[in-house]
Amino acid sequence: MRRLEIARSICSSAAALACLIAIGASAAETNQLTELEKKAGWKILFDGKTATGWRGYQQTAMPAKGWKVEDGILKKIGGEGGGDIITQETFDNFDLIWEWRISPAGNNGIKYLVTEDRPSAPGHEYQMIDDARNPDAKVGPHRATGSFYDVLPPADDKPLRPAGEWNQSRVLIQGNHVEHWLNGKKVLEYELGSEAVKAAVAKSKFKNAPGSGEKIKGHIMLTDHRDECWFRNIRIRELTAK
Repeated sequence: MRRLEIARSICSSAAALACLIAIGASAAETNQLTELEKKAGWKILFDGKTATGWRGYQQTAMPAKGWKVEDGILKKIGGEGGGDIITQETFDNFDLIWEWRISPAGNNGIKYLVTEDRPSAPGHEYQMIDDARNPDAKVGPHRATGSFYDVLPPADDKPLRPAGEWNQSRVLIQGNHVEHWLNGKKVLEYELGSEAVKAAVAKSKFKNAPGSGEKIKGHIMLTDHRDECWFRNIRIRELTAK
């Protein structure tokens, strides 16, 4: 996916400053920030060369297997378990953007507001899956790409690119307001702790996990479903609450 194309799509629906940041990004090298982005408060979470800033979930270092940095990409090695990985830092209100591609029939996700005190339901998952081939995506839209996994579905007309091609995703959290974006389009929004979220959680696999659907300060997680997946241009900008 060309970064200029992404920038244009963001410009059509975002604020002027965000538009300028996205256009600046199109001129930057992979996994690097432009001066404009730096001034706006963006920082990279993956430098393209090392796994600095990441560690295994409930571990002190990166897993010994299952993950690899190569050619400017943080790669989840297919068929090789190593466990989920999380950022060393925790975040509260933020704008998170990343690019990803999944193997055919693959499944992965990014979780946010992640805690290590609740292993059965560590955080909210932005689902990334091969909608066309993976059986879990066939369960329903609440398990498809862009969903709040198993809780809330994304829009029907989401602009998902097929397995093997790069997609860009975004999670925006400000106060209790959450947005999921896919390739420049907002595909889901919800309010943390709202009655609607509580009702949806009660129907999900997380119904017996205290705190699911609520706001906490937490880590960002890349999940390990043992399917091959690639990540790059992972960046975040911390925000103030509304």
